[in-house]
Amino acid sequence: MTTASGTREVPHDRALVWRALAVLAPYCAVCDVSYVVDGDGPPGRGTRFVCAPGRLADGAAPPAGAPRGEIVTWAPCREVATRLDLTGETWTTRIEMADAGPGATLVTITVTLESRGRRGLARRRQRRQLQQLVQRTVDGELDELEPHVEQARAA
Repeated sequence: MTTASGTREVPHDRALVWRALAVLAPYCAVCDVSYVVDGDGPPGRGTRFVCAPGRLADGAAPPAGAPRGEIVTWAPCREVATRLDLTGETWTTRIEMADAGPGATLVTITVTLESRGRRGLARRRQRRQLQQLVQRTVDGELDELEPHVEQARAA
């Protein structure tokens, strides 16, 4: 397993940050990803979803082989974690939120990559590259905090 983490303070209240980061909207323009959520109820622990690149037409099914995910932790306005299964690997993203003063939120993002099928020497050779990939993923997610908040504010 390879894990990286990062923290950033944003000048927005926690409820808005939660809405921007935890709610699976049908389409996220910041990430250019469509989410198809199983079931009709409110999201929560155990909610399953499929994500597909680009914008899906209303009611369209995601393409075959699109990554499948599940919400594995759901503590409203405090913490959400998702697990995304791709061929040969599982990505877990945990987002934690805490008050950082009046109208500010401290956001910590932790990403874990679990590779399946790689063994021994091959895994050791790739460890540094995987660590860099996971850290770049965390850094990219942190860089997208403000655009996600602005998108939620506009919705």
